[in-house]
Amino acid sequence: MYGVVAMEKQRQVLGEDHPDTLSSMGDLASIYWHLGRLKDAEVLGVVVMEKRKEQLGEDHPDTLSSMGNLAGIYWGLGRLKEAEVLGVAVVEKSKELLGEDHPNTLWSMGNLANTYSDLGRLKDAEVLWVAVMEKRKELLGEDHPDSLAGMGNLANIYREQGRLKDAEMLGVAAMEKRNELLGEDHPDTLLSMGNLASIYRKQGRLKDAEVLELAVMEKRKELLGEDHPDTLLSMGNLAGTYWNQGRLKDAEVLEVAIMKKRKELLGEDHPDTLLSMENLAMTYRDQGRLKDAEVLEVVVMEKRKDLLGEDHPDTLAGGHGEASLLGIN
Repeated sequence: MYGVVAMEKQRQVLGEDHPDTLSSMGDLASIYWHLGRLKDAEVLGVVVMEKRKEQLGEDHPDTLSSMGNLAGIYWGLGRLKEAEVLGVAVVEKSKELLGEDHPNTLWSMGNLANTYSDLGRLKDAEVLWVAVMEKRKELLGEDHPDSLAGMGNLANIYREQGRLKDAEMLGVAAMEKRNELLGEDHPDTLLSMGNLASIYRKQGRLKDAEVLELAVMEKRKELLGEDHPDTLLSMGNLAGTYWNQGRLKDAEVLEVAIMKKRKELLGEDHPDTLLSMENLAMTYRDQGRLKDAEVLEVVVMEKRKDLLGEDHPDTLAGGHGEASLLGIN
């Protein structure tokens, strides 16, 4: 892997404490994150943060950046309380040193809001996302991509709170703006369509959700290819809608394809691969194929124990559906 080679070269030539070596370690941690190797990402993330604290001090922007990155890794590992502690520290330091209007401050507030959401603290998450969205509108304008992303994230919070009409209103506004400004084929427009579909699904408007999800899936296949992670995500969302409609055979066909692709492209241990196995197991269970379901469920449980630990939310509880990414914070 190129990232490993680059890091080792810089370590040999420049030493472990050199800023360029630490940057390479941070880059490699990010690669591990995307590969689902969260524990490997954590090891590097901790080293980078501690080294930067020691060399640059706790108030340096690079230190704050590494703290924020480690908070993201903890979030992925389900260690939400540790993610919260770091996230709060980064927000407070960023406000003090950079000001409340700085893009990095708003970025850290959005990340903390996502952690609060996963902790079930939806009101705290809402307060932060409203503040972020309003600031971005004021500083960047209503049509800026970051402002529209903030709208999408707030719509997600409203959806989780059961405020489905408010969620729909924001979701429709974000989708229409992106369609107008970026075009219907832009990744952000397709993201908004998928997010709105998830709101429709929660409202029980399964046919409306299906229409949007089919469009997103077909566009992503055409523009990104069948193997792209976003294409597989949209296939999974459509499978979830089919499952809710009772169209179990249609759901199964998509879920088998997703599972095979993710095993091939990401490996058997990746969180997204395990999620697709879990979804397929639930479909098998509803079809009465209990032995097939059990085989997959045991594999998923054991893999998650090994990779994430016994206390991770994904290890303890399952649910049918794909993770929905509501905007780029």
